Amino acid sequence: MIGQSVVELSIVMPCLNEAQTVVHCIEQARAFLQRAGIEGEVLIADNGSTDGSQELATAAGARVVEVREKGYGSALMGGIAAARGQFVIMGDADASYDFSALDDFVRELRGGADVVMGNRFRGGIEPGAMPLHHRYLGNPVLSGIGRAMFNSPAGDFHCGLRGFRKASIDTLALQTTGMEFASEMLVKALLRGLVVTEVPTKLTLDGRSRPSHLRSWHDGWRHLRFLLIYNPRWLFFYPGLALLTFGVVLMVALLPGPVHLGAIRLDENSLLYAGVCVLLGLQCIVFSVLTKTFGAGAGLLPVDPRFERFLSAATLERGLLLGATLFALGCLGTAIAFFRWGGTSFGNLDESAIARLTVPSVTALAAGVEIAFASFFISILRIGRVGAQPYVRNESTTPWD
Repeated sequence: MIGQSVVELSIVMPCLNEAQTVVHCIEQARAFLQRAGIEGEVLIADNGSTDGSQELATAAGARVVEVREKGYGSALMGGIAAARGQFVIMGDADASYDFSALDDFVRELRGGADVVMGNRFRGGIEPGAMPLHHRYLGNPVLSGIGRAMFNSPAGDFHCGLRGFRKASIDTLALQTTGMEFASEMLVKALLRGLVVTEVPTKLTLDGRSRPSHLRSWHDGWRHLRFLLIYNPRWLFFYPGLALLTFGVVLMVALLPGPVHLGAIRLDENSLLYAGVCVLLGLQCIVFSVLTKTFGAGAGLLPVDPRFERFLSAATLERGLLLGATLFALGCLGTAIAFFRWGGTSFGNLDESAIARLTVPSVTALAAGVEIAFASFFISILRIGRVGAQPYVRNESTTPWD
């Protein structure tokens, strides 16, 4: 048996009923190791195959590891944990990737990269190898979102062929069990400030006669959901800031009187919706702060020095003072509206005029209470941070998220 200390590269393939293709992939991988003169191993992470894939893989010279927990991510986590190599290259055992041409991955890893992503769009996609809605919609959209959210250098966010330094990936505490595992690995690597590069890789038609395990819309949503959850900035902060800004601008414009946009007249009803936008926007921003605070404290998100400075300045007492000020302004506006109503012996009022007092007042009341309670909640989240293992990310390469 090869000792752990002398294995440079482990080629890991998740497997679920790949009897038609697994031997071909193993032979390619073993041929690469021999040609390149690399001390390595081929490891099959079997996820409960019932077609004899395990026996075929063993006979072809691979080491087979049984992974009982179902899922693409589960199989890969099991395979990575069992890998003996300093470096790991993972890829599907469906013959869609060429395991005999891994030279670029090894070169990048030896050069210091922590993660090396394959890029199928640069390397070439054989006709029919990727469904059209994946090629022109799913992958470009999700990769674009990933690049925008995390400053990713990877143009193919979900390529299944990728290499990495095992010691670096072991620090990321990967845990998703489904297809979104591919996103989790890259996102956490970027947040951690690991060195991520990419190389061209070719995608060919897989050699199976059965459909792929991939479920396009279901798995696409799981990828998108993961990207959003790990970036409170895009999930909460930006939408909240847009709503808050729109609401405040519209409210200020309507306070003196109705606004006419051509034949359109905006009045008290528009003012009411402006108030709702302000509160919803504020709620989203509060959610972003709470999520970031909890995520950093639990070690799920990186500690952002700029965000920590903001929290240090936005103390509980200052939050309570701001909340109390808004609440007091709301009470003042409500009192003025009440006295105006009393001036009519509590009869009918000019609805348009009184709404210009009541809507901003109610908005200020609600905003003040929300800010006060949110300040307490943030202070609770920051107490102790028991058991957290936060990491500080590289400010120069990763946006606040």
